Amino acid sequence: MKESVHQGDVLKVGRVGLPVLAVSKDFFNRSGKIIGCPVYQNRSESPLHIPVFADSIEGYVHCEKLTLLDLESRGFSIIGRIPMSSIIDITDAIQGIFDYI
Repeated sequence: MKESVHQGDVLKVGRVGLPVLAVSKDFFNRSGKIIGCPVYQNRSESPLHIPVFADSIEGYVHCEKLTLLDLESRGFSIIGRIPMSSIIDITDAIQGIFDYI
């Protein structure tokens, strides 16, 4: 992998039409794979759609659309980075999907 991907990086990934936010931790990302969530431009009402602002990126991370992406086979470029406060909000929302009632 040419670049290190960090949790909170916004990526342009080959054969994926939307920007992707890397939500997995750095130790996992070193494998050449990430767990990511798409960043949509338009908002649809949901507590799992978190607004983000990263460099030239503005949109809504859809936390329920987690996906595993093999960056080594797809190729990618880093196009932005979100602040830690947004990473915390997003990972809290993702964790909430898996919490017990």
